Order: sequence, then structure tokens, then C-alpha cells
Amino acid sequence: MIPLSKIAMSPDVDRRISAVLHSGRLEHGPTVAEYEATVGERVGNPRVVSVNCGTAGLHLALSLAARPGPGPGQADRAEPGEVLSTPLTFEGTNWPALANGMRVRWVDVDPATLNVDLDDLAAKISPATRAIVVVHWLGYPVDLNRLCAVVDQAAARYGHRPLIIEDCAQAWGATYRGTPLGTHGNVCVFSTGAIKTLTTGSGGLVVLPDDDLHERLRLRRWLGIERASARITGDYDVAEWGYRFVLNEIGGAIGLSNLEHVDELLRRHRENAAYYDKELTGLDGVEHTERADDREPSFWVYPLKVRDRSAFMCRLRDAGIASSVISRRNDAHSCMASSRAHLPGLDSVADRVVYIPVGWWLTAEDRSHVVETIRSGW
Repeated sequence: MIPLSKIAMSPDVDRRISAVLHSGRLEHGPTVAEYEATVGERVGNPRVVSVNCGTAGLHLALSLAARPGPGPGQADRAEPGEVLSTPLTFEGTNWPALANGMRVRWVDVDPATLNVDLDDLAAKISPATRAIVVVHWLGYPVDLNRLCAVVDQAAARYGHRPLIIEDCAQAWGATYRGTPLGTHGNVCVFSTGAIKTLTTGSGGLVVLPDDDLHERLRLRRWLGIERASARITGDYDVAEWGYRFVLNEIGGAIGLSNLEHVDELLRRHRENAAYYDKELTGLDGVEHTERADDREPSFWVYPLKVRDRSAFMCRLRDAGIASSVISRRNDAHSCMASSRAHLPGLDSVADRVVYIPVGWWLTAEDRSHVVETIRSGW
């Protein structure tokens, strides 16, 4: 079976892990600090906070909006408010909003991109909106310039700018207008889970747009305690309480090793995607998603909109090719019953979208087999 996903591991990871195991420091050590600094260099933004999973990163990011901390203009924000988000994503995107006591209001999906519909987003921002979560689904970037313009207009109208959070869980290495995600002025959360292109085994990264948010989120990652002061003097104060979401030193070692090889993995994902773009164009019953010139996707997996999805997936399975719908649309879960909304864009694609393998592990024979299987019909 040609798998949909596979774990990528650097050949020198054993050496780095062994060094950590014999260092006497399994948490709060220099390896994670080096990993964060190296990620900052790669992304082009030094304000990086590693965490134990991407969902923890989203939880921390949303906590900045749900309880923004002391300061002028915050007295009227005792209520956590609402977060605007997309239901076409993994549940790990939206459950942190519930965990922070926030109300989720669904924004429709653009059928061309499978990302958030920015027209619908503009119509739904309100004075109650504390945060906006956009997902770069499968690593295809949202139009960030237009998103910024939409939020600027809302801020001028309501006198308050919602916090923009980019869910980059599947988008390591993706760029918008020539610059990496994480450098466009928003809070960005990456997953480095087991099957992500850059993996730390289990982990995530939060990249912050300014020093204040970086420092507050860094402290909230570990109970709100500044460990350096606490360890030396034992005399410390917690101004904003937090969680225990740290990445351990073993994860940092895995991440450092894999950073040395991730660019080649991305190149192969993109090469395979370009092959599919060419070879699967014009087929009856198959529709591609958008390819804009100002974006370079990561192609974590490859999306198609197909006729009779069940038959399509059965055909691939019989040919030894994995496929998936990845997750159920989040608005269909019973825990989200109170947030149900009319979403015609999502309704038009929800039963047609399917994801096929595109990763670094595909051989030339594998991807040719995928194409010939789809061309043969279902």
C-alpha cells in the first residue's frame, strides 16, 4: 500500500538523542533553546516558542485573546468572546477555542482553495470577535494581504483588532509572496507531530509577531513562571498564569536533526505535486484546487475534488493506494451543535474532497501508478 503519510527521520538523530540522554538535562535545557533559535533563523523571525504539540500552541495563542492580560482598554474584555474559524480542518484547530471558554462562529470555505472564505469572514467579524483562526489547509497559504485588509477594516469600524492566528500545522516551508509563513505579522502555530514534514516526534512551534506577545506566551508555556528567576532566588511572582506545554530536550534534538534535511523533503513533495498537476488535469470527474502565483504551498498531502468519492477511494484502495478525508467537518460534531451555520461553500465540496499521497517517499513508479489508476476510472 502506498501510504498517505510517513515519518521522516534524519540519519543522525540517534547521535543527538544519545547526547541528550547522557547530558543529565531532559527538560529546560540548551537543546530546545538551540532548536528554537535555528527555527527562527529558518523562518526569518526569532520569536519562536516550542511546545509539546501544535494543539497546545493553538491553546496558548487563543489564551492571549481570551484573557489578554492587564493593560489599558482591557476592562471591557472580561468575557472571552468569540473566535471565527473554519470547520474544514482537524479538530485540534477548534477544540482549543472551547478549552479557552470561547464561542466558535463558523466561517464558510472557499471551494477553490479549501481555505477560509475571506468575503464571509469580512461579513462575520463583530465587536465580540476576539480572535480569527485561519488554516493554511494542506499547506496552501491563505491570501494574507487580503486577510490583513479585511481585519484592518473591521478594526476601523469597531475600534478593536482581533488577534489573527494562522494554523500552519501542515504548512512548514510554505511561502506567501516570497516570504515564509511566520513573518506576516500574525501569531503562527506549526505542528511538528510524528507525520509532519518537520517532526520532533510530538511537538509544535508558535511564532510571534512582536516581543510583548512572545514574552507573554513564553511564560504561559510553563505555568507563567520565569524559571531563571525562580531557580536562582526562589522569589518570583506569576502575573499571568499558564500551562505546562514545554517541548522536552529529546524533541529538540529530533527537530535539530530533521531541520538539516527538511528542505529536500519539501522539494520532493512539490515535485510530486507538479507531476499530479500536469498529469491529472482535464480528467472527467476530477477537479483541482487553486494554484496562485504568489504562493508556494508545502503540499503536505494532495487534494482533489472528485465525483463519487466513495467509489474513487475504493478504486485507489483496490490498487494499493491510500487515500483519506483526514477529518470530519468540525461543525458536524455534537459538541458544536450550538454553532451550526449555513455554509454553502463547504457544502458544495465537503462530499467531494479527497486527499492522496504526494510525499517524499513516492518513487517515480508510485506516482505513475497513482496517475494511471485515477485515469482508468472508478
